[in-house]
Amino acid sequence: MRPKAIILDLDGTLLNSSKTISKKSIEVLKGLKASGIELIFATARPPRCTDFKEIDLASLGTMVFYNGALFHCIDTNEQIHFSIPSKKTKELIEFCFSIDHEANLSIEVKDQWFSSRPLDYREMMKVEQNPTMISYEELLAYDCTKVLLTNFAHPEQLLDKFGKELNVLITDHGELIQIMSQRSSKEAAVEYLLDRMQLTFDDAMCFGDDFNDLGLFQMCGYSVAMGNAVKELKSIANTITETNDNDGVAIFLDRYCDQQQSELKKLLN
Repeated sequence: MRPKAIILDLDGTLLNSSKTISKKSIEVLKGLKASGIELIFATARPPRCTDFKEIDLASLGTMVFYNGALFHCIDTNEQIHFSIPSKKTKELIEFCFSIDHEANLSIEVKDQWFSSRPLDYREMMKVEQNPTMISYEELLAYDCTKVLLTNFAHPEQLLDKFGKELNVLITDHGELIQIMSQRSSKEAAVEYLLDRMQLTFDDAMCFGDDFNDLGLFQMCGYSVAMGNAVKELKSIANTITETNDNDGVAIFLDRYCDQQQSELKKLLN
């Protein structure tokens, strides 16, 4: 296919294990933007964690944060935010602590990160700052963009209780549970953005590695799973590229660009 838009996950996909973007990937992405292809970066990350010293991704395309819970309208720059209402947040948090009173639970509220007890994620998430400590009562009062649980002992109980009401995603080899509004998903946010671009999913190619990319893979015209992707994603992908640590995105797109140039030369001749 000849995509008019390319959707890229970050962690495990465009980013390597050191959480950096290779020079080769940057060169390829700049070339795609120059050729008129729309780039959408759809990530589970918050805005504050997409500031890379190698490149300002927002200068290349549109950013979708928190698995689709927060993004900006292209036309008006309006911020679109799907949150979990405080009443449901309270119910969710109380349930989590009732079945695991030592739960590693934190919440994201737009671009702020809170927890009610000390949590150190500098190594696991490669972040420079940990959640800000607030009281348990304050934690229960927020409309949350996302609730995070790490190494939670009973994910099946969480899914049974809230799976039909909220978007509950288990990622990172089961180590991380991400919970958003039911209205939040990468595919819903991307569909909204594509519509504003006067494009459809048939015009789009996507890259991903984890369960939060499944919806995109089911919708996009062409899907590329990373070599390090979960088997469920690989099973529905149109093709599989190299791993994120072996520049899988850049290698595939570089090859794609070469093929397009070759086809153009044939047409001109």
